[in-house]
Amino acid sequence: MSAGAELRRKKPARRATYKDVLDAPAHMVAEIVRGALHTQPRPAVRHAIAGSSLGIEIGGPFQRGRGGPGGWWIVDEPELHFGEDILVPDLAGWLRERMLEPPDEAYLTLAPDWVCEILSPSTRKFDLEEKRPIYAREGVGYLWFVDPAARTLEAFALEDSAWTPAGAAREDEPVSLPPFEAVAFPLGALWP
Repeated sequence: MSAGAELRRKKPARRATYKDVLDAPAHMVAEIVRGALHTQPRPAVRHAIAGSSLGIEIGGPFQRGRGGPGGWWIVDEPELHFGEDILVPDLAGWLRERMLEPPDEAYLTLAPDWVCEILSPSTRKFDLEEKRPIYAREGVGYLWFVDPAARTLEAFALEDSAWTPAGAAREDEPVSLPPFEAVAFPLGALWP
């Protein structure tokens, strides 16, 4: 029997389910992409500081309306259910006109208007190659990638189902990028 015939006869792997996410160890972030369970350890401290700091910088003016327009819900590590795919971005935001009240469930099915992934060596490829197309498919309007090691932020806007560059910042440059261009903050506020 040829190797190809033997491969075709093997039973396909079981598709991961939400139960697999719930059964993952508490110290791991569990996600499902195209039926496969992906687990990663909780983020390193520099990664977590960058995400927390970004939430502080945009949360005041855009969620609370302090010195800015308000009108957003900004959430750390929300669990997003998109059909069989389950993603956990570092941060996500919903315009309040689309999500009037946050749900009581532990997850959301409404696609965010904005997502931010904090890149790390262990998740970079997964964030860029696996999760980015799902965010486009689900109609997320804006996607940011923050890289604490390179001290950069790249912003993208969804246009005709494709990501187009919407701006970038490095080191301590001011950040005034869509959808949060109404209030600038220094990118250096994200670095310890």
